[in-house]
This record gives sequence, structure tokens and C-alpha cells, in this order.
Amino acid sequence: MLKTILNNIHAELAPYHAQLVAVSKTYPASTLRAAYDLGIRDFGENRVQELVEKAETLPKDIRWHFIGHLQTNKVKYIAPFVHLIHSVDSWKLLAEIDKRAAAENRTIQVLLQFKIAEEDTKFGYSPDAIFSMLADGAWQQLAHAQIVGVMGMATFTDEEAQVAQEFQTLKSYFDQLKKDYFREQAHFKEISMGMSGDYPLALQQGSTMVRIGSKIFGER
Repeated sequence: MLKTILNNIHAELAPYHAQLVAVSKTYPASTLRAAYDLGIRDFGENRVQELVEKAETLPKDIRWHFIGHLQTNKVKYIAPFVHLIHSVDSWKLLAEIDKRAAAENRTIQVLLQFKIAEEDTKFGYSPDAIFSMLADGAWQQLAHAQIVGVMGMATFTDEEAQVAQEFQTLKSYFDQLKKDYFREQAHFKEISMGMSGDYPLALQQGSTMVRIGSKIFGER
């Protein structure tokens, strides 16, 4: 069953050359292991303690993605091993990631999280805040936090036109940042958008990375 589900998702992603992040938050390590044994290497977690516990018990070649709201005082716990932090929503957090990555003598890749949804419950930078931060230029001195793209979450609604528009908006922000700040930087290439309920729309609007949980592992 799991193998069939994963094969179907990979087939959907293939024409878009998009990457799958299996969102494994709240699922036990045994469930992740079953997906790992079928070839999945990218897993997404949104709680620091749960991520640390799973990383200690599961294979070391897993690429861990932190996809939840991250407090600055928790960065130190995942800095030794996290692959990509999707949810950078403040300069304070970005600077802390750089500091903790430097202490571990490694580089941590990050995405700037834009707030594209109408819902107040969603985290993320306002677009003006991100553009102001980049214009300020201090981020260019960070040697251990590498900005590789953007992330956003659409409104939870059945209105496909609205969701598609929000994804279009995120793609336009990515294009603007690429043109203005990252034109010569090949690593700035990721648009993390799309989850179990809306990833087909996200792919159509330019997503390079989808975060899928319940469609793979079942309802929590």
C-alpha cells in the first residue's frame, strides 16, 4: 500500500522535477522507517524535540527538513544535523541559524517563509519585511546560513482559484528575489509550496518541493 502511494506521488512529481518531503511529524519512527526502506530520504518535522529524538534512532543519511515555526532558542538542538529549515520568518532567526551553524562548522540551508495565506494562523514574513531585510544587505555577511529559496502555505480552503493565486504570488516573490539578489547564485532555486490537499495546484504554479504527510502516511 505505502509503496503504491509513493510510486503514484513520484509519478505526479516527475514531470515537474519536484522533490518530495515526506511530512512525518507525529508519526512514530517505525512508520518513517517503512518509508525509508522504500527509498524516501527527505522527512519533514515541525517540533524540535520530536525531530531530535527521531534523528537519534533513524539512519544517518536521512535529510531532515524543519518545517514548523522555529524559536531562536531551539535552533542549537537541530543545528548539528538539520538539512533544510523551511520556516525562516525573521532576521533574528536567520542570524541565530548562522551562529549555530558556525559553531558546528557546517552550512545550513534555509528558505524564507512568506505569508501568502489570508489566514491569521499562518506564520511567515510579510513580503515588505523580507524585501527590506534583503535590501539592508547584512544577510550577505552570513557565511553559514545559506538562503536557497522561499516557502509558503496557502489558505486552507476549497476555493482552488484562491489557492492557485496565492501560489502564483509566492512564485512571483521568488522570481523577484532571484532577479534582484540571487541572479548569479545557482543554489537559490527552491520554491517549497504544496501539501497533501493542494500540491497538484502548487506544481502547476512552479513548486520545486512539496510537503506531503497525510496522503502518504494516513490521517493522524
